Amino acid sequence: MAVPQKHKEHAPASVKCGVITISDSRTPESDESGKLIRDLLLRSGHTVLFQVIVKDEAKQIVDALEQASWTCDAILTNGGTGLGPRDVTIAALLPVFAKTLPGFGELFRSLSFREIGSAAMMSGAIAGVYHGRLVFCLPGSPDACRLALEKLIVPELGHAVGVMGR
Repeated sequence: MAVPQKHKEHAPASVKCGVITISDSRTPESDESGKLIRDLLLRSGHTVLFQVIVKDEAKQIVDALEQASWTCDAILTNGGTGLGPRDVTIAALLPVFAKTLPGFGELFRSLSFREIGSAAMMSGAIAGVYHGRLVFCLPGSPDACRLALEKLIVPELGHAVGVMGR
């Protein structure tokens, strides 16, 4: 444990974040996952400078990511990562990532498997880097978002952003 703690000592305590909900049906009132992500980030000492809901349309998703990247160091999307015909988040964002973090999706699906069983393999959750910003693409389910934030994102967010800034 000493080595990871040593690395985290120089990590920023607060990260500027953006939240993008991708849905054809959610509204600001019904965006449970977006609200949950925002709340968990704020409770962890991070700031949320950007939050928006966009349709499951590739151009709208990429445009929102671009806009969030102007002020945010980390951007979390939720929705559009499954197998449905309108689930286009991964197809829209994967080509614009400069790097991907395969470990995020692998760990997320492993943790999900423990909770929901074999259905976890249908999640396309990924993480990557866009214009020097860390991006996490989460499923739209509030339970999935909570799992990703509590077990993976919040514990490493400052550390990951700090490493990227070196």
